[in-house]
Amino acid sequence: MFFTLAFVSLLIERLCGYPQWLVRAIGHPVIWIGTAIGWLDRRLNRAEQSFAQRKTMGAMALLALLTAVVTVTAAISWFIGTSLVALAILAVIASSLTAQKSLEDHVRAVADALDREGLTAGRKAVSMIVGRDPDQLDEPAVCRAAIESLAENFSDGITAPALWLGIGGLAGGAAYKTTNTADSMIGHRNERYEAFGWASARLDDLVNLPASRLTALLFVLACFFVPGSSARDAWKTVWRDAGKHRSPNAGWPEAAMAGALGLALAGPRVYGGTLVPDHFMGAGGRREATASDIRKALKLARVADIMMIALFGLLAIASEAIARA
Repeated sequence: MFFTLAFVSLLIERLCGYPQWLVRAIGHPVIWIGTAIGWLDRRLNRAEQSFAQRKTMGAMALLALLTAVVTVTAAISWFIGTSLVALAILAVIASSLTAQKSLEDHVRAVADALDREGLTAGRKAVSMIVGRDPDQLDEPAVCRAAIESLAENFSDGITAPALWLGIGGLAGGAAYKTTNTADSMIGHRNERYEAFGWASARLDDLVNLPASRLTALLFVLACFFVPGSSARDAWKTVWRDAGKHRSPNAGWPEAAMAGALGLALAGPRVYGGTLVPDHFMGAGGRREATASDIRKALKLARVADIMMIALFGLLAIASEAIARA
């Protein structure tokens, strides 16, 4: 039933997204998880403690949060049951864990802002999806940032939660989302979080490993259906450049996207006023990315998303057949 749950939840989120009126009314699971992480951070991450103590406290905080989330979501799944109606209810809940529609909308907004209002509007739009300093970005850099965000967030915002929903049901998907949210909030290599966020960052690297490879493969395959993109170059770039990225996972989808579009993505970037060195994905490609490149990247992502939904549909059929055998 887990792969069926993942398949149906992907369809629901693809078509409907997470309604803004619902966000205003009750918030979003990521907001709830983020609130809990912030509370734990304020109470357990103390500057007067040693590095080892803060590292231990961070690991304990993550373990406690994961235990609570898994317990609650497993209880919800058990209470709802296994009927078709139960599956529909669980799928609606699980659809909040993926971000197909919202990611596409946010990335498209960058291209639209650049085309209609220029660089200032493009910087504002891209600041909603990346952590780097927008004022440091010229127009090609804004476009590259949007494309990089699309590639990386497709992996950890769509493929990974769907995969963990298929593996562990609602509890598995919620546990993944908790880990990923913790990493985005406290998994930073700075004075405050290098120790406290160590466990969150390492676990996030681990649980995102299969999804990042699958996403790269989906991008390569999607090239066959998007004119002007190159599956051959995407494949070559993944094998040449993915392992050079400072992240063990982000390099895979970014390298695939860079090769597909003939761009040079990643490279040195500025976060919080600090220059962060990194290798280029698609070294030798164009750095002068445009809004048209953003739109082509969106087409690739849309095709890859359709492929992924179809894959989960096949897995759902296969798992149901095995269960009945």
